[in-house]
Amino acid sequence: MTLPRRDVLRGAAMAGIGAMLPTGALAAEAMPDALAAVAPELRAGAKQILAMVAAMPPITTAYRTMRSGPIPPPATDIPYREQRIAGATGQPPVTAYVINARPGTRRPAILHTHGGGYIVGSAKASIAPCQEIARQLDCVIVTVDYRLAPETTYAGSVADNHAALQWLQAQATELGVDPARIAVLGESAGGGHAALLALMARDRRSVPLCAQVLIYPMLDDRTGSTRSVPPFIGRIGWDAPANVFGWQSFLGRKPGGGDVPAAGVPARVADLSGLPPTFIGVGSIDLFVDEDIDFSRRLIASGVPTELVVTPGAFHGFDAVAPETGLAKRFTAAKIAALRRAFGADA
Repeated sequence: MTLPRRDVLRGAAMAGIGAMLPTGALAAEAMPDALAAVAPELRAGAKQILAMVAAMPPITTAYRTMRSGPIPPPATDIPYREQRIAGATGQPPVTAYVINARPGTRRPAILHTHGGGYIVGSAKASIAPCQEIARQLDCVIVTVDYRLAPETTYAGSVADNHAALQWLQAQATELGVDPARIAVLGESAGGGHAALLALMARDRRSVPLCAQVLIYPMLDDRTGSTRSVPPFIGRIGWDAPANVFGWQSFLGRKPGGGDVPAAGVPARVADLSGLPPTFIGVGSIDLFVDEDIDFSRRLIASGVPTELVVTPGAFHGFDAVAPETGLAKRFTAAKIAALRRAFGADA
C-alpha cells in the first residue's frame, strides 16, 4: 500500500508534525530499524514519512521556514471565521478561528490548541480537522493561534490560550454555547498546552471545564534530556533531539534541570487534583508514551476520572497520517466517544 504524498503531507500538517521529524540522514539510514516496531498497517505511512524527510533540513535550524507548511482546505459546509481576541493584561491580541458558531442554541464547545512542538504549527492548519469534530459532535470549536517559541516562551503562549478560553466563556450566548459544557482539546504540543490551560483554569477558578482531551500530549521536558528512552521509541514523527530543542525554546532554558518552572511543564506540577475528567491517547512507540502513561497514573491517583488509550505499534501523529487504518479509526472513535460523554451524550 502506498499513500499519496499529498495525503501524507496533509495528515502531518493536521497533526502538527509537518516539521517534527528526524533529520534526513538519520531517517534514511535508520529506516529498517525504525519500521520494525511499527504496526503492519501503519508501515506505509511511516515509511513515506521517513523517505520524505531524507531531503529535509533539521528542525533545529529550519523551524521558521517550516512554519509555512501545507494547509488542509477547510470544508465549505461548516462555517468558520477569524476572530481577534483581547489578550491578557499587557499582552497583544490573540488570533483564533471560531468554527460552527450558531447563536440561539446551547451546544457544547471545545477550546482547541494545535500541535507543533511549541515552535511550529498554526490554528489555520487545524480548521479542517476541527470542522470534522464539530460536524460529529454538533459543537462549537475555537482554535487558537497562540504565539510560538522561541520568540515567545511558555508564559506568553499560555496567556494567549487562557485569554481565548475566557473569551469563549464570555461570548457563550453569542456563539450558541452552553458554558457548562466547555472542554479543552490538543494534539502533541497542543496537548501540553491544553493540560497547562486546564491547570491554569483550575488554579484561577476562571472557566470550569467538563473535560480535557489530550492527544499524544507533550508533557515532560525531561524526556530525551535527562531521561533516556528505549531505542525503538520516538523514531518516527518526533525524536529526542527535536524534543530537547522544542522544550528549550518553550522554556527559555535548558530542559531537564532543577530550575525548570512547573508553570510551563504539566508533568512537573505536584498537585493534579481538581482537574476535569481526562482522556489521553498515545501510540506505544511515540516518544511521549512513558510520560503520558505516568501523567495518567498521577491523575488517577489524584481522583481525576481518567481514560488512557495506548495504541500498539503507533508512532507520533499516526492517526492523522494514516486515518483510514483500523488502528487510527479506533483511536479517533475513542477520542470522539470521550468528548460525547463529557458533553452529556451517549458514547
